[in-house]
Amino acid sequence: MINTVDKTMNKRLFFALSLPDTVQQNIVQWRADNFPSEAGRPIAAANLHLTLAFLGEVSLGKAQILQQQAGRISQSGFNVTLDDIGHWPSSGVVWLGCKNPPRGLLQLAQLLRSQAARSGCHQTPLPFHPHVTLFRGAIRPVTIPAKTTNESFRANHFSLYESVYARGRTRYNIVQSWPLAGTERTSDVI
Repeated sequence: MINTVDKTMNKRLFFALSLPDTVQQNIVQWRADNFPSEAGRPIAAANLHLTLAFLGEVSLGKAQILQQQAGRISQSGFNVTLDDIGHWPSSGVVWLGCKNPPRGLLQLAQLLRSQAARSGCHQTPLPFHPHVTLFRGAIRPVTIPAKTTNESFRANHFSLYESVYARGRTRYNIVQSWPLAGTERTSDVI
């Protein structure tokens, strides 16, 4: 029997790159070593990711269309290095990012954001700034460390995530993932 309630409920969705477990753990340890506990609300290790396109509240029908479109993407994998850090006081976010994002990352994000906009998902007019959120609620000045973790990883797939809030916690669950072509490559030519 199909649950008709689930068909009409909207889900909070976004496309993102997942981080390898070792990278998540290294970031969490680096964050603990470099920020005071009052810096903000730390993001749980399992929730660390690099958002490509935020979709917002999406119906099941629209989600299916977006998944079909994502499945048609043919793009090579790429390497990501998290070598930049910053604080956006207005949104209360402390982040790790890329000083020189790889072209593949920028292309993938642009493609997903364009598909989302054409499907009726509002997209921010701000330029894409690839980052991993470390803290939320960081509305007071935060001392930014002089050096980042310089964590690197190979992006060989991207995923559609659902944001679920339950029992006072937010969890990001992968709905579906798609491989990026050429994952056997281990370095990008610049």
